[in-house]
Amino acid sequence: MFQLKTKFPENFLWGGATAANQLEGGSNVGGKGLSLADVYTFDESIPKEHWSDQWHLMTHKQIEEAQNPDSDKYYPKRHGVDFYHHYKEDIALFAEMGYKAFRMSISWTRIFPNGDELDPNEEGLAFYDRVFDELNKYGIEPIVTLSHYEMPLHLALKYGGWVNRKVIDFFVRYATTVFERYQNRVKYWMTFNEINCVNHHQYVSLGVIEENHPNIEQAKFQGAHHQFVASALATKVCKEINPEAKVGCMISYQVLVPYSCDPDDVFATVEKERINSLFFSDVQAKGYYPAYTAKMLAEKNVIIRTEPEDEQIMRKYPVDYVSFSYYMSGAVCAHPEKLEGVEGNLLTGGVKNPYLPSSDWGWQVDPKGLRTALNNLYDRYQKPIIVAENGLGAIDVVEEGDLINDDYRISYLRDHIKQIKKAITDGVDVIGYTSWGCIDIVSAGTGQMSKRYGFIYVDQDDMGRGTKRRIRKKSFNWYKNVIATNGEQLE
Repeated sequence: MFQLKTKFPENFLWGGATAANQLEGGSNVGGKGLSLADVYTFDESIPKEHWSDQWHLMTHKQIEEAQNPDSDKYYPKRHGVDFYHHYKEDIALFAEMGYKAFRMSISWTRIFPNGDELDPNEEGLAFYDRVFDELNKYGIEPIVTLSHYEMPLHLALKYGGWVNRKVIDFFVRYATTVFERYQNRVKYWMTFNEINCVNHHQYVSLGVIEENHPNIEQAKFQGAHHQFVASALATKVCKEINPEAKVGCMISYQVLVPYSCDPDDVFATVEKERINSLFFSDVQAKGYYPAYTAKMLAEKNVIIRTEPEDEQIMRKYPVDYVSFSYYMSGAVCAHPEKLEGVEGNLLTGGVKNPYLPSSDWGWQVDPKGLRTALNNLYDRYQKPIIVAENGLGAIDVVEEGDLINDDYRISYLRDHIKQIKKAITDGVDVIGYTSWGCIDIVSAGTGQMSKRYGFIYVDQDDMGRGTKRRIRKKSFNWYKNVIATNGEQLE
């Protein structure tokens, strides 16, 4: 009756993860339209501490300039690392590592360039036909995100983004199109990447321009509600088209711990973890708003406008599995102004944990926190879990003979994978691990290339200069052996 699991499952989905807007490039071919991501610029003359300013606050002026075909600014996410033309080479490298799965996203603007068209763009659909065929050739399972920070810019400018209920229909039309087209090629889908990040960057996640906005808190939760409904409707359609398909949610999950045993710190942690992440997975995994929603919204003076059918569709079509990104944990103090703050992946109000080291970007490294995260989420939902993102951003140096000795990355990933194995022994149903940025890609927040995550180095600098030659790092062969031994050889 009770069987202790001490190894990764035989069918474990080992692989890597990317996003179309950071990877593909080819923005001026195949009929692709402008997405929210295509507006971000990169300027190496700007101080580094301001590189991510656009990520948190995009301005109307910047968006207007980005639409000018004569703009002389560099837009890195229009170029990515040119997977659009290198996909066969890149997928062959993934296959060489032994990938069982590849998490990717479909660029919404390749399928519906403006987002509100009635008919899809055939060139865009055909591109992903080729990508999925290439993955299938090597037996690599695609795990596909429908919306990964790449909403059509037109939907933001004409309709106001996800605050407008009409966008639900546009999203469902897009989802239906790709579900029908790729029903025999894709089994695993995710609706929204890091859906909880509506808290941190409204332009990126919702297509809402915060500048001069009259009520940004209202916009956050109204937009999130529309995404919840859209996710449920998409799940419904997917099941009707292919009953065997699996649809999951995806959150950015940073395990939060109290800075001290002060009861104020303890409860501040409970509340912050709810609003930071668990509220969003609660709704999608359980199919209804949790009891704490009323108090949370009242404190923010938010009133969500709903339709009578919303509650029913959300309850009837929750997600099949839960996935999340994990890069760091966070410590919470009820009075953070008294302590040293910490940099992090979208964590707001966190304080420095004195027990943890930090990466070059100030992110605190906590492998054991991943085990805690897996236990927390599985205990809460009792659904299969995929670790959809996990990795170390670092400066890599190419030495003589094309050697890239990224032992620091191997150490980081090894320590985290060990904790996944322990979580499996704890009884957690972990079905996959896709490390973030398996090939070097453009950074989501800063737009730079020099913050690298991949097993595969791409010869390209922060301004897009370089040959784009692909080079295997030391971690490439290490991960290849991890997969070949199904996680048994990690040293």
